[in-house]
Amino acid sequence: MVGGFLEHISSPADVKALDSKNLPALCQEIRTTLVRYGKLHGGHIGSNLGMVEATVALHRVFDSPLDKIVFDVSHQSYVHKMLTGRAPAYMDERLFGTVTGFTNPEESEHDMFVLGHTGTSISLACGLAKTRDLMGGLDGTSGTRNVIAVIGDGSLSSAIAFEGLNNAAEQGTNMIIVVNDNEMSIAEDFGGMYGQLARLRASGGTSQPNIFNAFGLDYRYVEDGNDVAALVEAFSQVKDIDHPIVIHIHTAKGLGLDAEDAAAGVKEGRCEANHWQDPLAAQGNPLGARKHYGQLAMARLEPRFASEPGLVVISPATPGSNGITREFRERAGVHYVDTGITEEHAVAFASGIAKAGGTPVLATSATFFQRTFDQLQQELSLNGTPVTLLVFGAGISGADNTHSGAFDIPMFANIPNLTYLTPTSGDAFLAMLDWSTTSHDHGAVAIRVPGEPILAAERAAATHGGAYPRYRGGTAAETHAKGDAGNADTPFARYRVTRQGTDVAILGLGNMYPLAERIAADLAESGDGGVSAIDASVIDPQQCTSLDTACLEALRKRHSMVVTLEDAQLSGGWGEQVTVYYANQDGLQPAGVDKHMRVLNFGAAKEFTDRVPAQDLYKRYGLTAPQVEQAIRSALR
Repeated sequence: MVGGFLEHISSPADVKALDSKNLPALCQEIRTTLVRYGKLHGGHIGSNLGMVEATVALHRVFDSPLDKIVFDVSHQSYVHKMLTGRAPAYMDERLFGTVTGFTNPEESEHDMFVLGHTGTSISLACGLAKTRDLMGGLDGTSGTRNVIAVIGDGSLSSAIAFEGLNNAAEQGTNMIIVVNDNEMSIAEDFGGMYGQLARLRASGGTSQPNIFNAFGLDYRYVEDGNDVAALVEAFSQVKDIDHPIVIHIHTAKGLGLDAEDAAAGVKEGRCEANHWQDPLAAQGNPLGARKHYGQLAMARLEPRFASEPGLVVISPATPGSNGITREFRERAGVHYVDTGITEEHAVAFASGIAKAGGTPVLATSATFFQRTFDQLQQELSLNGTPVTLLVFGAGISGADNTHSGAFDIPMFANIPNLTYLTPTSGDAFLAMLDWSTTSHDHGAVAIRVPGEPILAAERAAATHGGAYPRYRGGTAAETHAKGDAGNADTPFARYRVTRQGTDVAILGLGNMYPLAERIAADLAESGDGGVSAIDASVIDPQQCTSLDTACLEALRKRHSMVVTLEDAQLSGGWGEQVTVYYANQDGLQPAGVDKHMRVLNFGAAKEFTDRVPAQDLYKRYGLTAPQVEQAIRSALR
């Protein structure tokens, strides 16, 4: 453990009690603790290192929780947590992981909201301030006095941040907006407003036009945002102010990282790798699914840039986490656009490119696509523009409760005129990408980038002689009778029957396809105690936006049960559609055909989960081979 001032701080009152001359030492101790924590545990270390002095100054001056501090995104809240009674979770290795990576009211009264997405702090702060104004004002009788929103310059590119600034000025009462300007988003900042911020930095906050003044907001600038004394003075001057004001502080992201010992790629200063630090123990690990398949996609697209001037890759920030490497971006030049943290704009922008005859490929996380549902429905689907969406991080995972990808199928699969493809291998993924970007006679196409279960299966096959079935391309019409498969213009509308069996048909959607293969193999083996072998079919549906009714009807001839597997929310999802189809069709079967098809659905519950290991979630939802096998055998008795 690290000793000194920090181990004696259990609340902001202890920060206030320190002699002012000891504040720099406290900041240095926090910085040392953060670097050690990052090496051993990992996390959002760079953003926190840049905010050490500002957070200490906030708690030195303001009186949390009477004064409400809202951290935008809140990945920079580790220091705040240390100063509000949770320092042992960062100092004691035995307690690592006992607090979340973001603010969380269940942990502390000093945390206002559960936050993990971008640009919302000012709007949330406006709501806190409005209620305070209605219920007593700055005298504190409402339970709120000063309202402080802390937002980074990268988050300012998010549309909702501008909406919040606009409303804060209109309210006209106490609100303190701390803009942490470290000249970085995750990668570099992109957008016209950043030239203005640069001019404000260069002029000591005096240049015009001033974007914040243009909103009608008061403004002050602190050049050295890593000088705790300067920040204490600046915050003291605006405490209890009677109107909204922006305090623009210039900080250094990653300040204090020692490059020699830090995890690979992480170094002091404004560096993209500083956004997230893996622990030292993770060095040398192979790429995860996001980066692996993302790099495959970019490698597939890059040779086409020279001959296809309208081909454009779009990333609303977060490129590196999706395998869009810095080297690729540099080579792509004008064929790559980082729009900043602007998912709504990015989708509408992509629709405009497609309408003009270009070929846009927009890549971001499933959880971030949720921020642009209206544009997915209106600007893309209603207009029928041929945009390709690469959906990363979809499915069940051990992510925190603000970054879950388990809600993607109910969202994407129920938007009209949008096709959601679910590849089950790298080959299938690239085949789908080729089709969606070379054919323009379709509407919006989203491709669910393969996840860890598929990558693990492919790597295991490569190690053990190729047991994982290779994607053969085309449709699977040869495996069942032809018929309406819904999206007639989509070559992936038909389900692929990869293993023909009897009695039970197992449909493994996307990431669950390797599980379907394993279950079928296990069922085929007879066991002790009278356990008989079951010959099961295995089916790769390829997509989840329409039902291959010809395949579903063909299954009636040899099967009495259909099992659906999906690693997403079951309620409102794909498996339920299969169940409803059979339920509606059972009474319409001709004479001699069994009227009843038994369907078992397996998927995630409708719930938020927070850092629960994926394997534990699979067990919780019955998505393991033994659990599914037991359910099948019980149902067949």
